[in-house]
Amino acid sequence: MKPFLLLATRAEQAPADQEYTAFLECGALSDDQLIRHRLEEEPLGDIDLDALSGIILGGSPFTVTDPIDTKSDVQVRVELELRELLDRVIAQDFPFLGACYGIGVIGAQCGALVDRTYAEPVGPVSVSLTDAGKVDPLLYDLPSPFEAFVGHKEAISKLPEDAVALATSSACPVQAFRLGANVYATQFHPELDVPGIVTRIEAYKDYGYFEPERAEELKETARASNVQHPAAIVRRFVELYQQ
Repeated sequence: MKPFLLLATRAEQAPADQEYTAFLECGALSDDQLIRHRLEEEPLGDIDLDALSGIILGGSPFTVTDPIDTKSDVQVRVELELRELLDRVIAQDFPFLGACYGIGVIGAQCGALVDRTYAEPVGPVSVSLTDAGKVDPLLYDLPSPFEAFVGHKEAISKLPEDAVALATSSACPVQAFRLGANVYATQFHPELDVPGIVTRIEAYKDYGYFEPERAEELKETARASNVQHPAAIVRRFVELYQQ
């Protein structure tokens, strides 16, 4: 089997390792079937798409709508490398799944309007499938609505005409979309379970997603949630595209 590639950008060790473990478990993948490349540590380099089954882009403390003068040299490099890679991914309709940061990066690349109009606080939300989502190969067997974990400062306000909206929520109109047949992105985190979001709440409590003093309250809200279905998206992505 050709491996999948996880592109990661988390410098914080605990959430970085938790993210990798979550994608491994959700996709029923072994370490040699999911290669992790930590972009915050080293440049992307040359990627041979023919050697991969697909690419997953995880979440990040980076946001594409950060003012350019506030972006670190690492963030600027990462975004340039991702733009160059996504040009190839979109042109070849190569299997791709972007989560949270991933939807902003690929949204900006394909001409979507990415701004801070539809930010959502950290926690569970109710996500509903669109008519297209209900028949999409990646999402069709999910209930509608289902609960998922979110937490983002930016989101897509408007998709380009060639993108297909797949899921939505009351506070964020684009929770998932598809380009072509094989390029997907979700605003929510399909890999996240309760221990995972608790880890991220602790790691990012000083990053501006919420007031730090609310961390324990948000953890309790997460523990009381009913998030169980989004992981099926990762499993389905692997099933559809593993070679």
